[in-house]
Amino acid sequence: MKYMLLIYGDERALDEAEREECYQESVQLAHQLNSAGRYLAAAPLHPTSTAASVRVREGKRLVTDGPFAETREQLGGYFLIDAGALDEAIAIAARIPMARRGTVEVRPVIEIAGLPTEHGRGVAEAVRGAERG
Repeated sequence: MKYMLLIYGDERALDEAEREECYQESVQLAHQLNSAGRYLAAAPLHPTSTAASVRVREGKRLVTDGPFAETREQLGGYFLIDAGALDEAIAIAARIPMARRGTVEVRPVIEIAGLPTEHGRGVAEAVRGAERG
């Protein structure tokens, strides 16, 4: 099953050196998960000051700068993994560097039939491409 590991923390809590160290640890974890066949994707997000929130009400698009709600912790990034069970996903979440300073929310992903995969390629085509290397 696929799990989204949503990484929350105070985006002002890390200085540049600490942030770069966190990125490097996250890259190492991603490589370890990839070697184990568990890695699907991961990325940090730019600060909330670069965000826009979009709502549509009565057919009108409303766009505001920043996140929808003010909170102490902001969504800072994610890992998308393939895990055998929730316990395994939780164990992986505990290895994410920001789990030591913030919160990692673990959520199962609902897989909807018919969605495009890997930039529009079908699953079988993506697997064949990966096997060819």
